[in-house]
Amino acid sequence: MQVIGFNFEKIQAEKKNQIKGKVQISSNIDIKSVTEEKINVVKDKPALKLRFSFIVEYKPDIAEILLDGFVLLLVEKDEAKNALKRWKKKEIPNEIRIPIFNLILTKANLRALQLEEELSLPTHVPLPRLKSQQEIEQESPGKTKYAG
Repeated sequence: MQVIGFNFEKIQAEKKNQIKGKVQISSNIDIKSVTEEKINVVKDKPALKLRFSFIVEYKPDIAEILLDGFVLLLVEKDEAKNALKRWKKKEIPNEIRIPIFNLILTKANLRALQLEEELSLPTHVPLPRLKSQQEIEQESPGKTKYAG
């Protein structure tokens, strides 16, 4: 399997209300379709097109980020046949699903972080932070931790 294309087709971010109190942030990937795609450059291998939606929701009714797009994969004929057959049951084989979800997560999370910055929203994933030795000791007294 080889990724030969990745595109966002829809990028939507909306801040509906100001943040007041506790905010629940959730994110989700939804595969909308898996279809065979004809690629003129490569005729000996089939290509699969996976359409997806990535959504980050800020509840209660604070904001929403929606990213729709697709991933193009070059696969072996038997892989394509198996994937299309399993998609009829809304399943995706692990050998395709895991690397594709990781690719979508990487690209969509980066774009979502950029949009969150522009809308002054808290990030949906924790970002690395430096801590002082005092902060580390306060978190777990009596335990030795590497402060890096």
